[in-house]
Amino acid sequence: MTITSVTAIPVRLPRDIGAATGTAGSPTTLSEGPGSYRWSSVYPCLYSTRFETALVRVETSEGHTGWGEAQAPVAPEVACAIIDHILAGALTGQPFDGSPARIAELWDLMYATMRVRGQTGGFMLDAISALDIALWDIAGQLAGKPICELLTPRPKRTIPAYLSGLPRGETGTGGFRLVKLFYDTQTPGEFFEHADAVIAAGGQIAVDALWRHTPESALDFGAQLEKRNAVWFEAPLAPEDPLAHAALARELSVPIALGESYRTRHEMLPFFRAGALGVYQPDLGRCGITEGLRLAALAADHGVPVVPHVSIAFGPQLAAAIHFAAAVDNCSLAEYNPQVLAVANRFLVSPISMDGSRYIVPSASGLGINLTPPPGDAR
Repeated sequence: MTITSVTAIPVRLPRDIGAATGTAGSPTTLSEGPGSYRWSSVYPCLYSTRFETALVRVETSEGHTGWGEAQAPVAPEVACAIIDHILAGALTGQPFDGSPARIAELWDLMYATMRVRGQTGGFMLDAISALDIALWDIAGQLAGKPICELLTPRPKRTIPAYLSGLPRGETGTGGFRLVKLFYDTQTPGEFFEHADAVIAAGGQIAVDALWRHTPESALDFGAQLEKRNAVWFEAPLAPEDPLAHAALARELSVPIALGESYRTRHEMLPFFRAGALGVYQPDLGRCGITEGLRLAALAADHGVPVVPHVSIAFGPQLAAAIHFAAAVDNCSLAEYNPQVLAVANRFLVSPISMDGSRYIVPSASGLGINLTPPPGDAR
């Protein structure tokens, strides 16, 4: 059997940006301005006012179709162009038997396309991840098993989830034990007013600081998190500096959480070696299942728990994260955004389901999802 066709599909959907603000993928209020891409009003990061992602469809000579997805919250055409102009040609015609070993070989082959061209991460890895997820989808179909059962003989059947974000002023956690709050205010005092209201309403908090701190301000902010028994302190500093994160981790008892900014073992190894991590957060739309498993093994070697990061996503990326969480021993929690899941489920024949505050792991073969109508129609 060979890979015969690779099709990349950029997707953009309108969304209520006001209702989404303060949640995963839309953590802060956006500045006013023309166009659909706007700066955060509190730190230098660009977001889309729309729901954007990049899908890929892979087909084989025996009629199998696999779906994958890159994390592409801005400019989904970039990941799609990489697939169209580089990776599709690298994969088309390749023999494929659906084995995990063959998928790993193809991941390594795609990674090799970056050498001497200046890339070690970013959009190239996002595009590779989309194709990797699609290959795992086909592998599960060939075996007649959900992906998690290809990865381990006894996967979890449900995955506890935490609520990712609350719009400003809201305190109810909807039955979730843990809620992650984004440091989306101009001052720490404003933020902790909201955090204390959530705690008073019965919630336990984790905090995503959105890379906003200096080492000095992170210590003060982290001390406030310690007083509130925060579960983790996510993305406190600029993502390029493992030694600064390690120094912060030594000073605080609240675990430092990192992962969404990085895509490979090569990027993450300095953070693990420095002792910077208390929680590792891989994004399956950026690392794929194959490299995600390698990263989870690296985390296990360093005694660090894994909590998949889930932001703007359609069904393939969500399902990949759930199967990954179901199979990885050192993973007992996953991120959940109700607005993201609601959008993804609009395009699934069988929706991804929750049982209270737990994901139900899809039980059909492969990713266990079928996309309909064709997502490209939503552009």
